[in-house]
Amino acid sequence: MLSKDRAVLCAAYALEKKAFNVRILEVKEMSSLTDYLVIASGRSDRQVEAAAESVRLGLKKDHETQPLAVEGMKDGNWVLIDYGDVMVHVFQEPVREFYDLDGLWCDAPEVAIPENHRWDRKPEAR
Repeated sequence: MLSKDRAVLCAAYALEKKAFNVRILEVKEMSSLTDYLVIASGRSDRQVEAAAESVRLGLKKDHETQPLAVEGMKDGNWVLIDYGDVMVHVFQEPVREFYDLDGLWCDAPEVAIPENHRWDRKPEAR
């Protein structure tokens, strides 16, 4: 699976659990750590955990892909799932604002999440 495709799937699985402000940033020209960052927010510790678990289980069950590491699942403030080529960060919004990964990587190109993978639209737009 291509890294970009994995990043889009991670975003889709997070959106499936109502994560919001989901972004995919292509950082492969700027970082030696990973190719893509997926950044998402949840409204509570349970929603952060649910979105992160949706990513982890979705890739495991549907694509036989295990993460290299998962950090922060017990706290629910910030969960990091590392797939090597894709790193997924799911935050509670105040924590996301504090660490400002969006600002840190503001020069990174953003990858559009295809419409068929977007569950964050308002009900009237569906």
